[in-house]
Amino acid sequence: MKNIYRRTMMKRLATVAFCAGLGIASLGVGSASAQQKAADTSPVRIGVLTDMSGLFADISGPGAVVAVKMAVDDFGGKVLGRPIEVISADHQNKADVGVAVAREWIDEKKVVMLADLMNSAVALGVMELAKSKDRIAIVNGASTSVITNEKCTPNSVHYTWDTYSLARGTANAVVRRGKKKWAILEADYAYGHQLASDSRRFVEQAGGTVVSEIKHPINTSDFSSFLLQAQSSGADVIALANGGADTINSIKSAAEFGIGRDGKQQVVGLAINLNDTKALGLNSAQGLLLTEAFYWDLNDETRAWSKRFMEKFGKMPTSTQAGDYSSTMHYLKAVAAAGTLDAQTVMAKMREMPVNDFFAHNGHIRIDGRMVHDMYLAEVKKPSESKGPWDFYKILETIPGDQAFRPLSESACPLVKK
Repeated sequence: MKNIYRRTMMKRLATVAFCAGLGIASLGVGSASAQQKAADTSPVRIGVLTDMSGLFADISGPGAVVAVKMAVDDFGGKVLGRPIEVISADHQNKADVGVAVAREWIDEKKVVMLADLMNSAVALGVMELAKSKDRIAIVNGASTSVITNEKCTPNSVHYTWDTYSLARGTANAVVRRGKKKWAILEADYAYGHQLASDSRRFVEQAGGTVVSEIKHPINTSDFSSFLLQAQSSGADVIALANGGADTINSIKSAAEFGIGRDGKQQVVGLAINLNDTKALGLNSAQGLLLTEAFYWDLNDETRAWSKRFMEKFGKMPTSTQAGDYSSTMHYLKAVAAAGTLDAQTVMAKMREMPVNDFFAHNGHIRIDGRMVHDMYLAEVKKPSESKGPWDFYKILETIPGDQAFRPLSESACPLVKK
């Protein structure tokens, strides 16, 4: 009898334990589901890290934030069922500040993609951080070509332009026009050095020579001594390997000295953007040759998007700002197609999908992170040729993407298999 009682009690206890286990398991599943549901509805954050008030603010800056937000809005404001949030910050053109902000964004705000990254030193630092944290960095503002060469990473994309494409397009065009002796005025930091180095290479390949290289500090206000050195060098061309306010100030100074107006020497801007030309005015900028990645008046598509941008920002977009929109849209499409935010899966999808929009047709992202697309050789119009306040350029030729950017056969990127 006792044995029967004992067996009965044991069965009851087992049943209770089993049910309790089910209850605990159910609570665990319910808790996990609740946590998963909460995670799935949290914002997908994109961080726009740029120069908001310094030397390059007109190239990217607040306009870059507007462009990224336009892309998010046009995409529908959500991806993978989660709202998309855009945050922004000023890196003050300091690499340590930029990396510190990016680290805080990734660790505390769970930012999944870092955008724009104007300033080469900032971009290179943030790219390495993104690699270590397995996030994605899309560079539009910075242009040093090492980003997709020896410093390439599996987590970064270089989208709009680089010093290789800017130098190659302009150098080839100018040397073909008979201007073979060059003096290069370069900003004394990573971007200026790389742009000057790339330019020297292409000038020499085209049959020209560089007779003088003159370095100047960043944020120089008085270019008179540097320009006089270049003028006295005997060069046919004075090429400006600088950017932003430095480019504007050097071209204005050249105009004041009459350099380039007598037909003996030509001033060439190796990295001129639309707002530089606007600030200079056509009287000072007329006749400049330059290479661009985008121009608002190229075709109906570029005009339509640029008009929308101007309505929001009050200015026509630079190449960088147009690239910020296009690259953000491409990233979001890749996330949606991949069905995940996992960085490597999304990067693979971004490389797989072509870029076809107002910015580029049949663009593609290579294994080294370079987005390959057409570039354009342009000449700044004379005041008498301009038909409106933003009608600045004559497009002289289209440079196919496979001719504009460094071929993989020349790449030092460790991701490229040869």
